[in-house]
Amino acid sequence: MPRYTLRQLECFVAVAERGSIAAGAASLHLSASAVAGAVNELERIFGAQLTVRRKAHGVAMTPSGSYVLDRARGLLHSAEDLSLHAADAGGELRGTLMLGCYMTLAPTVLARLIDEYSRRYPLVDLDFFDGSQQEVQERLLSGRIDLAIAYDVSLPPGLERLGLFDVTPSLVLAAGHPLADRQEISLAELADEPMILLDVKPSRENTMMMYASAGIQPSIRFRTTDYEATRSLVARGMGYAVLVQQPASAQSYEGRELVVRPIRQDISSVNVSLVWPAAVQSSQCARAMVELAAELYADGVGAS
Repeated sequence: MPRYTLRQLECFVAVAERGSIAAGAASLHLSASAVAGAVNELERIFGAQLTVRRKAHGVAMTPSGSYVLDRARGLLHSAEDLSLHAADAGGELRGTLMLGCYMTLAPTVLARLIDEYSRRYPLVDLDFFDGSQQEVQERLLSGRIDLAIAYDVSLPPGLERLGLFDVTPSLVLAAGHPLADRQEISLAELADEPMILLDVKPSRENTMMMYASAGIQPSIRFRTTDYEATRSLVARGMGYAVLVQQPASAQSYEGRELVVRPIRQDISSVNVSLVWPAAVQSSQCARAMVELAAELYADGVGAS
């Protein structure tokens, strides 16, 4: 039997996530000496240094510490899961679930999933975080979110994934643009026109790689980090944009008309996936979300 305890693992994870003994102790409502003792005992049991403690600089993980951290989170999740469901095995699902989502996917994919999940599992305390892909990845790898909806582009290693559907970048123009009546438009035809760039990862990288592969240098007029601001600028005729996600409405926030046209080139599609850390044992609540997503997107179509 293992000689370490769940309390020791909990102390270690708290210190790792909060960056210091004092902050970890405060989060657990324990004394700093008790938390430091738990981490020391864990290192003694494992026979490995898990942390580097630097005065006034907090705590850093050693390679062994990072390895243990990933698996400690999984064990703690499993222990919490067991506690929640032991009394009513086979009963209604309960617990907590934190879902992350890349910001431009939130209005459609995230909304659909949390709506249906909440209907099926009303006793689960479900919450979400939406932000940039980098922010979502950091929270996922640090254990602050259980699952994430993201574009399957430049994702870090060590993630399991469920592909939901593929999307292809399109050109977005003001309704009065001279090329708005065309069925499809090449990037070269817009090369000299001002472009409104959605300047967030991975949208920026995907767009710039697309232009580079076509041997074209876009004329960027404005860079934005807001999806709807991009569409509003385009709708006012200030430039065109390349966007992947397209809302059901062909209007900007201001009610101005937009048109969306396919790109007349061989453009690679991008997969939207549900991802989670491979090293962490998923809770029953997380597994239920994966099963739901697989059901809702079984046909590989993004529209709800």
